[in-house]
Amino acid sequence: MPHLTPRRTALLVATTILAALGLVVLLLVLSGQGIPAGLLPAAAVAVVAAYIATLLLVKRFIQARVSLILRRINDIRMTAGGRAGTEPDADVLGELDSEVTAWAEQRSEEITELKAREQFRREFIGNLAHELKTPIFNIQGYILTLLEGGLEDAKVNRDFLNRASNGVDRLIKIVEDLDMITQLESGVMSMRMVRMDLAELVRGLISELEIQAREKQVKLVCAMPEPVWVMADRDRMAQVFLNLFTNAINYGRDGGRCEVRAFPLEDEQVLVEVSDDGIGISAEHLPRLFERFYRVGKSRARHEGGSGLGLAIVKHIVESHGQGISVRSEEGRGTTFSFTLAAAR
Repeated sequence: MPHLTPRRTALLVATTILAALGLVVLLLVLSGQGIPAGLLPAAAVAVVAAYIATLLLVKRFIQARVSLILRRINDIRMTAGGRAGTEPDADVLGELDSEVTAWAEQRSEEITELKAREQFRREFIGNLAHELKTPIFNIQGYILTLLEGGLEDAKVNRDFLNRASNGVDRLIKIVEDLDMITQLESGVMSMRMVRMDLAELVRGLISELEIQAREKQVKLVCAMPEPVWVMADRDRMAQVFLNLFTNAINYGRDGGRCEVRAFPLEDEQVLVEVSDDGIGISAEHLPRLFERFYRVGKSRARHEGGSGLGLAIVKHIVESHGQGISVRSEEGRGTTFSFTLAAAR
């Protein structure tokens, strides 16, 4: 159906009147009364008058007001290259309908996004409060015990002081990790990109974590060919592997294995995979795995320690290198983290 512009609307009204007059003339002829003198000129004048009157009415009282509304909508949307007005014969009603529909859809998307952000904010504040509350209450309990007489008891005073010190260390770790994420997100922390051997870095980290891994009966393996040259920030990449190895050790099974592999890609990139055969992660948790303080098994994860920000830091560091990271996992089968790095010649 063609759009109803002002002229088409006026022509439709005039045509309707003309059809009505034609029907009257037909009825007069069929009844044998004949056509009265002056009827046809009067009909022609009526049709022309109806056309002009309808055209002026639509333009004056409908199109002008609708065009004003349309201009205001365009101003509110602040669209680049938006039109300041409409053509004289433009389908203002159809255009207004399209603009209002698009505007409503945009507002709906913004409202949905705001609700999601509000939900994320509430969860983040709740998780942050919980993460801070645990070490603070522990520190408070140890100090109160010491103040109430435990300080004089040689059997408990040093032990409680060490436990309080561990709680302080955990608080410091949370604050430092939050500060690092903030710097990564804001771009304050710049990456010092250098040509480096990724295999050498991984083997060095495995040596550092050997004792911790042996205590958990988890074997860390570098299965990368030697060497693997990439362009990356060495310190930040060390933190990425350290966090991933720590997760594999904490949540690996007895006699488990964590392996690092690298595969060259055609677009001058290197695909890095860190895989373990641990407890795995259910599919429902995977989309939120890189969120701050998000834990799959909350009580068990807090028992293992950590700030709850390790994977969030990993994601931000990889993205600061202009790359991306993903995860695939299956409960009882293990987890694989995959990310890319720029290959170095």
